[in-house]
Amino acid sequence: LRTILMLGLTVVTTPAAEWPMFRGQPSLSGVAAGTLPDKPVLRWSFKTEKAVKSSAAISGGRVFIGSEDGHLYALDFGTGNKLWAFKTGGPVESSPLVLGGRVFVGSEDAHLYCLEADSGKLVWKYETGDKILGGPNWVVAHNTTNILVGSYDYNLHSVDAATGKSNWVYESGNYINGSPALADGLTIFGGCDAVLHLIAVADGTKTKEIEAGAYGAASVAVADGRAYFGHFENQFLCFDLKEGKQVRKVNTSREIILPAC
Repeated sequence: LRTILMLGLTVVTTPAAEWPMFRGQPSLSGVAAGTLPDKPVLRWSFKTEKAVKSSAAISGGRVFIGSEDGHLYALDFGTGNKLWAFKTGGPVESSPLVLGGRVFVGSEDAHLYCLEADSGKLVWKYETGDKILGGPNWVVAHNTTNILVGSYDYNLHSVDAATGKSNWVYESGNYINGSPALADGLTIFGGCDAVLHLIAVADGTKTKEIEAGAYGAASVAVADGRAYFGHFENQFLCFDLKEGKQVRKVNTSREIILPAC
């Protein structure tokens, strides 16, 4: 798709109506408040120059969305009018994160960008060793807000949200496609090394590694002490994070469509 569509949903301007990041919250559970109308109607559309693979973030009456044309766009939530556009050095498949009046987004130019949400002005950019496809997440550790993002350089990066300086880097065994999830002082992510990684957000040390059995390019969702994700062998898995073991597996009859490793 090259066009972003806004459907006629009943939305009120309250914190509960915000959707400031990929899957809505740091656990990546994807649970949204509110209901959909029986028959949604189109309110507006916005056309970009190339495909849209990024999912939108909604905050402060604005919609933030990336495009393969290399831009991050800020649109008016009510009208779809462009408020600003920021050009990165590569396609933007990463979903943006809106936090504290700033927008954080990765690009295939191997940089994590921090922009002012009101103006699109660059605050800082942080360089990794390869492209960033997954959306960033956030956590507070040692009284500091940090941004977590995975890269095709095999590393998960923790970056100070205020300054863009690195806190720590954790190396996995292959590409990291998805977004890292957060729960109970841990960040949890899979990757093309077929391992589910549990990392302490305070210092980036490994807590557990759980064999997944196949490439896990999708983002993990966490709820009630369990992690859920699908992998390339057409299976959807559930892991108990405390025990560090698989507790459920669902075989699907059709391929689970995931990003390429």
